[in-house]
Amino acid sequence: MIDVEDLIALVRNYNPRTDADLIRRAYDYGHAMHRGQFRRSGEPYFTHPVAVAALLTEQRLDDATIITALLHDTIEDTKSTYGEVACEFGEEIAELVDGVTKLTNLELASSETKQAENFRKLFMAMSKDLRVILVKLADRLHNMRTIRSLPHEKQVRKSHETMDIYAPLAGRMGMQWMREELEDLAFRVLNPEARSSIIRRFITLQRETGDVVHQITHDIRTELQREGVEAEVFGRAKKPYSIWRKMEEKQQGFSRLSDIYGFRVITLSESDCYRVLGAIHRRWRAVPGRFKDYISQPKSNGYRSIQTTVSGRDGKRVEVQIRTREMHEVAESGVAAHWSYRDGVRAGNPFAVDPAKWLASLTERFESADDHDEFLEHVKLEMYSDQVFCFTPKGDVVKLPRGATPLDYAYAIHTRIGDSCVGAKVDGIRVPLWTRLKNGQSVEIITAEGQRPQATWIDIVVTGRAKAAIRKSLREEDRERYIKLGRELARVAFEHLGKKATDKALKTAAKTLGLTDASEVLARLGSAELRASDVVETLYPELASSSGDEIDLDRAVVGLSPDQSFSRARCCQPVPGERIVGITYRGRGVVVHAIDCAALARYEDQPDRWIDLHWHSGKHPAVHTVGLVVTIRNDAGVLGRMCTLIGEQKANISDLVFVDKKPDFYRLLIDVDLRDVEHLHTVMTALEAESDVAEIERFRDPDRDGG
Repeated sequence: MIDVEDLIALVRNYNPRTDADLIRRAYDYGHAMHRGQFRRSGEPYFTHPVAVAALLTEQRLDDATIITALLHDTIEDTKSTYGEVACEFGEEIAELVDGVTKLTNLELASSETKQAENFRKLFMAMSKDLRVILVKLADRLHNMRTIRSLPHEKQVRKSHETMDIYAPLAGRMGMQWMREELEDLAFRVLNPEARSSIIRRFITLQRETGDVVHQITHDIRTELQREGVEAEVFGRAKKPYSIWRKMEEKQQGFSRLSDIYGFRVITLSESDCYRVLGAIHRRWRAVPGRFKDYISQPKSNGYRSIQTTVSGRDGKRVEVQIRTREMHEVAESGVAAHWSYRDGVRAGNPFAVDPAKWLASLTERFESADDHDEFLEHVKLEMYSDQVFCFTPKGDVVKLPRGATPLDYAYAIHTRIGDSCVGAKVDGIRVPLWTRLKNGQSVEIITAEGQRPQATWIDIVVTGRAKAAIRKSLREEDRERYIKLGRELARVAFEHLGKKATDKALKTAAKTLGLTDASEVLARLGSAELRASDVVETLYPELASSSGDEIDLDRAVVGLSPDQSFSRARCCQPVPGERIVGITYRGRGVVVHAIDCAALARYEDQPDRWIDLHWHSGKHPAVHTVGLVVTIRNDAGVLGRMCTLIGEQKANISDLVFVDKKPDFYRLLIDVDLRDVEHLHTVMTALEAESDVAEIERFRDPDRDGG
């Protein structure tokens, strides 16, 4: 355990004016409060708060934050109280300790609804004082570093929580080093085999090619000397989890993955950053699409760097980050740089972000969420987002998450512009509304009076703000229609159990489901945001669970008029559980497509043929045929085992065609009859787990349009 004088020395390194006596008092108080308590590893418990405090000294944080780290478990785990801490160390520190205690008591990885509510509490705690989160992140980092002493089940739960919440939160705050370490520590628990495999391959690669990091670092330094630029150069291999994620995203093996090394160049001035960029691009070929200038367009958390990827020595791709020393300090500490000290005074870093403004930009759009699911959706989109920068026709910059569309852009400017959007121009060219925007593009939105948001827009936009605005508009515009439809759905569902959908029953269901009133229940039933089976099960769980009648195929789809028939589109083969839309045909009824079907682009200019549909809630028969393209090893018994596997999942093979035959592999197109999308995922997962199955994907062909 770090001695109190050693801890004070760590603080004095960056803050000679620290209140050493106050730190000593906090150290002695925490040590006394935790006396007799031990960690799972057998160490005295107080070793943990001291280690957390030492972690925070690496970010050069103020005395109040360091003392909070020493005391962060006292109110929760000892006889200490808020009043006692306030009396001994002041109201500011007591507030911080209390904030950390409340965060510790949140079960963030629980059910969706509870998780959303706890996210609200987390952001409320952040809004009071961001230092609460800094202490909590350091607390989680030390716990993950020492997680091996916990039971395996608890290790897995904590690692999932870290991967889902704390790592992306650290990244969103600009503390990328912490995000990477948290992810890698969780990865070591959740997938130790994969992590070990990557480390072994690194060792093999080093044996074959030598110390690539040292070689490329030397190459960069040589180029900078030629250019006459004074700078520090650092290189490293990327963390195992970062490499694993790239392998998963790009569907590439380790041997084909090239950008596994990262380098940083720290310069004396901003102008030197661009001189370094020129020197590197003259020496090595830049990789198209992998250049980002976050100096001229900083991230909202203050991050500034030039990032480029080049084909370096022996054609290996390497990522290079170029920044000044001040930019580097913010890149390492993120929002925490606001509190950092140097030589006894708060560091006047011009790039440090005001935490209050950063929090306001992060949370402003959360307030519009009408329910838990929407709030959780907003938070996760914000936490995991990378950014693209687009320009208005006047040259103003609009920041959006990667993958955003012109519709997201329109709603980012103003809800009224988004609601009335009928088209968009990107760099002067008319584009579909689902186009993914890229960095540096100029976007112009075309609006029309009387235009209202379409239901299909929900699946086009990616930002929480746009989704919330569209849902709100759809609910307001179609509320009466949805209530009428919802009343009919409720009547049928209740009568199926011999009950009546009375106002009192619906009011009770609303209360149980956390909704405002019976009308809200009916509106959500009609808009397919709530299933009738869920409402019934809320009131009569025993009766609902015993009801297993399958839905007639003729009434599998909701939203058709009595005289309309439907058929499933052959191009996308939608199944119950997927978002769907109908296209009308004269004399042929309605053809049902999956909402993401590529064939729908042909009908973009024929909005009168589109019908908003959804699948009937309940149990569907296994009659919905889906094509699967499967590549299997050519060996005795493999095909038979695969067919048996499909049968074990209660799915029927209706057709099987050999698409390609090779000496070692066969490629087949298999038609399987399924109940719904969950049934599809079950079958695909079972096949994917089979060692003789090399590849499996859903067969979709836009040229097979129609029913």
